[in-house]
Amino acid sequence: MSTYLEIFKLTKVYSTPKGPATIVKDFDLRIKKGEFISLIGHSGCGKSTVLSMVAGLNDITSGGIILAGKELTGPGPDRGIVFQSPCLLPWLTAFENVMLGVDQVFYTANKDERRQIAEYYLSVVGLADAMHKKPAQLSQGMRQRVGIARAFALSPRMLLLDEPFGMLDSLTRMELQQVLIELWRKDKKTAMMVTHDVDEALFLSDRIVMMTNGPEAEVGDILEVTFPRPRERKAVLEHPDYYRLREHLITFLEEHAHKGQRPVRHSSLPVIKHNSSSDQPLSTGPNNQKADRISEAAVIKN
Repeated sequence: MSTYLEIFKLTKVYSTPKGPATIVKDFDLRIKKGEFISLIGHSGCGKSTVLSMVAGLNDITSGGIILAGKELTGPGPDRGIVFQSPCLLPWLTAFENVMLGVDQVFYTANKDERRQIAEYYLSVVGLADAMHKKPAQLSQGMRQRVGIARAFALSPRMLLLDEPFGMLDSLTRMELQQVLIELWRKDKKTAMMVTHDVDEALFLSDRIVMMTNGPEAEVGDILEVTFPRPRERKAVLEHPDYYRLREHLITFLEEHAHKGQRPVRHSSLPVIKHNSSSDQPLSTGPNNQKADRISEAAVIKN
């Protein structure tokens, strides 16, 4: 399969009072159509900087990005973005927030067709009964579902996700990972995700790009994830290669830890049974504090 997204010699330099600061230098990556790629690395290594340049939200100092044969020079509807915070307009309902983008992208379609697009994706992410509620009436997990539905509803060439589940409790995060992977399987969008979570990256990705620390961050290693699709969490955790791949990621991150940082090593990942129908945040009771302590993201978050 040919290259769908090509990033070549991508470099980002910021001006500072002390002189130019090179955050990312000569970043090279090629992604095939329909591939799901994760960028992982320590905080400050430039993961989100790379993603924002692909999104067209951050100027490129040098190098370039080509998507589907066209060089990217700014933002556009061919890239759908899911942010860590869903960034919803509080005075609009979930349905109206999704319709804002749908109306702009599918302006040639009639009103009923545009409405059906928004309703379909809100239903797919589990919000059929809540789409006419405003953000204040939704849990954090439900608001993030709106953000996911909005990105897919635009029918973009590429899906960009910037730590989309980073603000969620561990149980809601795992539930929305499953929602995302099922929706991605249906639409087969080319996807790039930034994450701190090694287990999230292994569950969702076809390849994981490990970035060196900045300044002048670059691709340090690329890990092929061999788990068959479609994926279920239990099958992934029981796959004979799971902990070998996980150890490879953690070893890389430990070797590239910031000076003075002492990463936590995990020998196993517990399987957490949860009620898939709940999007409510965990309470702060003693039982739920125990669940919080086994957060998947504890390995490298700093």
